[in-house]
Amino acid sequence: MTGDEAIGHLRVQEYLDDVSNLNLSISKSQWYNVDVAALLVNCKLISHDIDEATGASLLFLEKSVLLCCPNSGRMHHYPKHLLHCFIDDKRNMPIDIDGVIFKAELFSISPSEEQLCWEEICRSEMEIPEIQNKVSRWLSWLNS
Repeated sequence: MTGDEAIGHLRVQEYLDDVSNLNLSISKSQWYNVDVAALLVNCKLISHDIDEATGASLLFLEKSVLLCCPNSGRMHHYPKHLLHCFIDDKRNMPIDIDGVIFKAELFSISPSEEQLCWEEICRSEMEIPEIQNKVSRWLSWLNS
């Protein structure tokens, strides 16, 4: 096993460990550990994000992202060249009704039924550095 392969296996295991820490039903956990894990055997996983509220995850591969939705049991694939990043910093504006002061979105330009809309939202200034770190990873990946 080469160094790159070992790092790839490590990233997949880190991802599966993060998923196992979610409060998912047994069937959703099995879906991740069987179906999604089988798909990742020969993939080069760069990084991942997890939405703890929904259990969904976004996997960053070399030339695409894979959105895993355990609620529907579906995986959606989006080529990198169809993805964009949008950042909305509202810290110097009056607070609107939803209380969002900072928002970052990774989205696709694809058919409406298949669009990606991965959002990170901050309602507190304390959350902003964590989201900025994620956005930095997104932009680094998009520009690689």
